[in-house]
Amino acid sequence: MRRTRPVAALLAALLAGSVMAGCTPEETDDGRAPGDGTPGAGSVLAVKIDNASRARPHTGIDAADIVYAEQVEGGLSRLMAVYATKFPKAIGPVRSARESDLELLRQFDEPTLAFSGAQGKLLPLIDKAPLHAAPPEKNSKAYYRGTDKPAPHNLYLRPERLLKSAPGADALTTGFEYGALPAGGKAETSHTVRFPAARFTFTWSESRDRWLVSMDGRPSATTDGPQMAAATVVVQYVKIRKSQFKDFLGNNTPYTETVGSGTAKVLRDGRAFDADWKRPSAEDGTQFTTQDGEPLRFARGQVWVVYAKASGG
Repeated sequence: MRRTRPVAALLAALLAGSVMAGCTPEETDDGRAPGDGTPGAGSVLAVKIDNASRARPHTGIDAADIVYAEQVEGGLSRLMAVYATKFPKAIGPVRSARESDLELLRQFDEPTLAFSGAQGKLLPLIDKAPLHAAPPEKNSKAYYRGTDKPAPHNLYLRPERLLKSAPGADALTTGFEYGALPAGGKAETSHTVRFPAARFTFTWSESRDRWLVSMDGRPSATTDGPQMAAATVVVQYVKIRKSQFKDFLGNNTPYTETVGSGTAKVLRDGRAFDADWKRPSAEDGTQFTTQDGEPLRFARGQVWVVYAKASGG
């Protein structure tokens, strides 16, 4: 069970200017170190990642420990990458937060949430949440604009200017268990998850011993070249309902409920396992078990969790 603590004070500053492009989008470096008031070394870093087609290829996602994929307005998708064991040079493109993020992040001890904007009525809830809110206007030294993509798909985060160091694996209080390949399951080489206006396909690669990631029918490369690849993929079936918020076009923002229980499909080592999931409260991590009630252990490496709408949910 995780316990919450008051939110730390944050820097106040203005967003930095634009920069030169590169393989990993380059920035103009003024040589200044991060200012006082940045979150402590024990805080995991969660970054909201733009997943529109114009935002791809992504930067720095391959270094994340966990990648969450959620449904947003219009049936599209957005990602949240969580970092605890290492930081890449840059992460992005960074985009806006959603109400569901606050419930999802309660499982971590005072996480740092890097995001760019949010619905106006949501901002007070973010300020009250037990996390370190780190948007560009309060942490200008940690963000920059690249020239590789048009705005608003070109905002990047320099994580080491936001947090002094990665906190380590112990900060990943997700409830996930890792270990040897469980018995059972069935051989599977490809699995697709569909949102109303987006889709994810995971294809098993024997040579890389990973599930290669494709989005909307195209391989998902990074700015450094390799196709994204997950050691374990979790398709978690959840209730997705309307929230109290809408976007600027009047589309309702979906709310993904990650507390409760339900079913899941877990992909690892070229096999698919039917699973049950349980998260009793927002302060708890999520436990995954086989249909016999035994812990369903994940493969070591990056985990993708795709929140799919449960039947009737």
